[in-house]
Amino acid sequence: MRLPRSAAICAAVAVLWLVGCATPPAEVTSDPSPGLSGWNEFVLPGKRRTRYLPDKEDGRPVVRAEAEASASMLRRPLQLEPAQVAQVEFSWRVDELIAEADLGVAERSDSPVRVLFAFDGDRSRLSLRNRAVFELAETLTGEPPPYATLMYVWDNRAAPETLFQGHRTDRVRKIVLESGAARRGQWLRYRRDLVADFRQAFGEEPGRLIGVAYMSDADNTGGRALARYGEVRLYGRDGRRL
Repeated sequence: MRLPRSAAICAAVAVLWLVGCATPPAEVTSDPSPGLSGWNEFVLPGKRRTRYLPDKEDGRPVVRAEAEASASMLRRPLQLEPAQVAQVEFSWRVDELIAEADLGVAERSDSPVRVLFAFDGDRSRLSLRNRAVFELAETLTGEPPPYATLMYVWDNRAAPETLFQGHRTDRVRKIVLESGAARRGQWLRYRRDLVADFRQAFGEEPGRLIGVAYMSDADNTGGRALARYGEVRLYGRDGRRL
């Protein structure tokens, strides 16, 4: 299937872990600041950067995210086989929500916090549309996109456990963990069965886990968000931390 170039570019960007449209190619900056060794920032020309800053709270390391009409990502590569991973634990705190954000509407699909997991997979199973998007994405950015991306998000309206499909590609799925402002300003911790969530979201078994990322974005609404992320911890099927 042949896509109009403008639509294809937007879809290619989305499949590379972004939800808005901007002018590619992407910029990848290694170790954006001291204290974030092993992480790199994924930025697009034409988009303002979300600021990700290492911090400490109650003696533990956290990442402070400041989004102001911006969209960028802090990500870390992984290489974990499906049999190695079972559960994931992470935490976040949102101090400032994005008033106009709505993940159900493409033009307002911002979120103050997202924790993303990228998976490899059998690309021969992709639809013709997605193959075209993937090929364009790799041409524009110089890196192959993940086969599938699973996000945990905060939305203003949708109830917890609502599942959203990406607006421009079905290889991105979002699970809502928090809704509205009731728990704003609180540290919230989650332990999720990553494998079960992937199966529910995509209807298939997960492939190799190839990356994790934080993303706070307010580019679509032109709004502002302030949040903090705790450490992401992965656990094997024996319950041991990876």
